[in-house]
Amino acid sequence: MADNSLIFPAAEFQGRVARLQAQMAARGQDALLLTAPADIFYVSGFLTRFWESPARPWFIVVPVQGAPVAVIPAIGAELMGRCWIKDIRTWPAPDPRDDGISLLADTLAGLVPAQGCIALPMGLETHLRMPLADYANLARRLAPRDMVDGTATIHRVREVKSEAEIARIRASCAIADRAFDRVPEFAAQGRPLDQIFRDFQIALLQEGADWVSYVAGGAGQGGYGDVISPAGPQPLMRGDVLMLDTGAVRDGYFCDFDRNYAVGPVAPATARVHAALHAATDAALHQLRPGLRACDAHRILVSTLARHGVEQAGGRLGHGLGVTLTEWPSFTPLDQTELVEGMVLTLEPGAIVAPGRILVHEENIVLRADGPELLSRRAPAEMPVLA
Repeated sequence: MADNSLIFPAAEFQGRVARLQAQMAARGQDALLLTAPADIFYVSGFLTRFWESPARPWFIVVPVQGAPVAVIPAIGAELMGRCWIKDIRTWPAPDPRDDGISLLADTLAGLVPAQGCIALPMGLETHLRMPLADYANLARRLAPRDMVDGTATIHRVREVKSEAEIARIRASCAIADRAFDRVPEFAAQGRPLDQIFRDFQIALLQEGADWVSYVAGGAGQGGYGDVISPAGPQPLMRGDVLMLDTGAVRDGYFCDFDRNYAVGPVAPATARVHAALHAATDAALHQLRPGLRACDAHRILVSTLARHGVEQAGGRLGHGLGVTLTEWPSFTPLDQTELVEGMVLTLEPGAIVAPGRILVHEENIVLRADGPELLSRRAPAEMPVLA
């Protein structure tokens, strides 16, 4: 078996598979079927932008013992051959008569006994990247084997990052830090917001991003209305707050944090909310430890905002981060996920400035045994002012 692969040495992927297999054995699962781009990349190192095309399904099968098998369209054979997985089975896709289902069924039948079970992710933050009719056909062909939920199997392994993964996320964060430093070069009163967004993406690429999967933000007097809208042609005005948020990618790993900038002097109400968000983030940086739950992180953030006299904006206040822009858990009152050492997380408190106006502040961290370690450079306590 080759020692090297794309992105990481083969040993990194072999360790991931061993941890998946330990989870599978504990849950009585004979094979894990993966179809989503992030899961396939996580196991194989198969990194491509070709996922933008929905024309072909792709499959990785992880047996409870032994090496994974790639069941993929023939167009991907050369790239998969540069990864560490060596059992690569292909078909000429797309095939409207049988788009890999016979090949996948034969592969699974050869790895899983007739009374065994096949796990695939079925829960929150998963999706089935194959036609539903093909999945139903596959399940019929593999009966009496059971198809069971493998969400916990993949989640419990992916949520803990290796030091190699953490280094890639730190590198993505450093790229974004450098691009944020350059915002005053292209953002100023009178400049159209959509041009600022374009210039920010250019800066991210120039600073070393492989691609920029996500740029969002907003601008408005004293705050902004939401944090997901596309930019329009409206120019920045005196009294606006500009927010830019990015999920830039390096070697398949995301960063995800934002920064706020004032256009002219910062209004008192805006300054008060910004200070509360900074304090809430500081509280989480000091208090989070392995063994707490996602809902505890939410409580720390919300209670600190309340002590500073500001009201939380709706939505979750942080999440996981890694080979996708957002991962589990979610910092909400309902998420009971235990926080464990090695999780990479965002701290993302948001608060209301005025009706229809909010501020959001976000940092990226890795949770260590003694608390969080920042991966993004800490934002300044006072909001930067653009010329």
